[in-house]
Amino acid sequence: MTECIQECFEFVQHFSRQVVARFDGGWVSSDGGGLLLRQTDRKIRLLQRVASGFTDRRSPWLLQHELGEMLAQRIYGLALGYEDLNDHEQLRRDPLLGLLAGKREIDRPLAGKSTLNRMELTPAAEAAAQQRYHKISYSPERLDALLVDIFLEAHTTPPPQIVLDLDVTDTPLHGEQEQGFFHGYYGHYCYLPLYIFCGQHLLCARQRPSNQDASAGAQQEVERIVHQIRRCWPQVEIILRADSGFCREELMAWCEAHQVDYVLGLARNQRLERKIAPALGQAKSAHQQTGQAARVFVELVYQTHKSWSRPRRVVAKAEYLDKGANPRFVVTSLLTQGWAARELYEQLYCARDEMENRIKEQLSLFADRMSTETLRANQLRLYFSSFAYVLVQALRRLALAGTAMAKAQVSTIRLRLLKIAAQVRLSARRVWLRYPRSYPWKPLFAAAWAALRC
Repeated sequence: MTECIQECFEFVQHFSRQVVARFDGGWVSSDGGGLLLRQTDRKIRLLQRVASGFTDRRSPWLLQHELGEMLAQRIYGLALGYEDLNDHEQLRRDPLLGLLAGKREIDRPLAGKSTLNRMELTPAAEAAAQQRYHKISYSPERLDALLVDIFLEAHTTPPPQIVLDLDVTDTPLHGEQEQGFFHGYYGHYCYLPLYIFCGQHLLCARQRPSNQDASAGAQQEVERIVHQIRRCWPQVEIILRADSGFCREELMAWCEAHQVDYVLGLARNQRLERKIAPALGQAKSAHQQTGQAARVFVELVYQTHKSWSRPRRVVAKAEYLDKGANPRFVVTSLLTQGWAARELYEQLYCARDEMENRIKEQLSLFADRMSTETLRANQLRLYFSSFAYVLVQALRRLALAGTAMAKAQVSTIRLRLLKIAAQVRLSARRVWLRYPRSYPWKPLFAAAWAALRC
């Protein structure tokens, strides 16, 4: 029987004009702004260095998809909003993604979901040599070092002072993932990834089981990062900032022994509240007189009965609100001469809230998509999301500085600059992309392009 294929699709008329749709528009992509990411990558050489952290033991004469192409395909896909490997089954024939991934013949299909999945299920290096199908392995040490290298290279001159922010979040699990445990605080099975940022720069993203203290492994990560930074910037002053989940003797003692200052939240207790009772009384009186929230800052020298090895400076915020007393405490190694109590709390410690926005940006790049079975493979997925963030952050830093989107979130940059419809046409000497005339942010796109061309 003759197969009937519908070529035209007629819709309701628009006044006197007929409305007819056809699938004959050629190659069209919804990610035309991805060329800005490609230009950004040429500036910082990110994907090339990511690939150097992998070892490919596949037979070269049997390869259809190069390792660098698959890594670029995965990282660009996350930056452009494609969270799942299933998306790449439909995207593998997108010519623009082929261009971004570095495929020589962009009209040839990219790697499908099964090939990418085999890459993500990477075993350790010693096991990869014995595997039949999973012959790609990665070095966590080299990928960790790359995050810090990108941060160092972003500065033309060493800054006099940097602040390292530490925080954790929960990654919900919905299957039988390795080392997935129930967490009582979050109320579900999850991982507990550790993040370390310096401003908008991501320095560490470590996937961890949730059956441990929030600060577990933090000292080792901080030690590694500080040593790498000081090899390049030996004179830089480093301040460590985190909430009370990281207020542990081991971390504070290491900082004191290695000339690293810290400002850490301190969980309140009855001893601390008794010490600031007069200040809380003053705040309560002020609140009763004005009806507004009242704060009184005091500082004291404090030492726990057992866990701390020495007395330390504690800054207390004695605050009284409509709902009652709201005391807060931080412990710090910074001296009073440089940081008075109020400035230390309000200007330095409270500024750590900005890190919440950075973690939200990680989630917009699908850092919570941890559906692979093993912890090692889920760590690799976290690396991919991290490098997608580094790429978009570099675009924001290099191309959008001085524009209205200099501080825009990753999701906003993706929506306005990357998700542009584009018709792709190949000629003998060029790859043509045609953008729509109705695109509303053409001046912003032109400014970003010009900045990246410098």
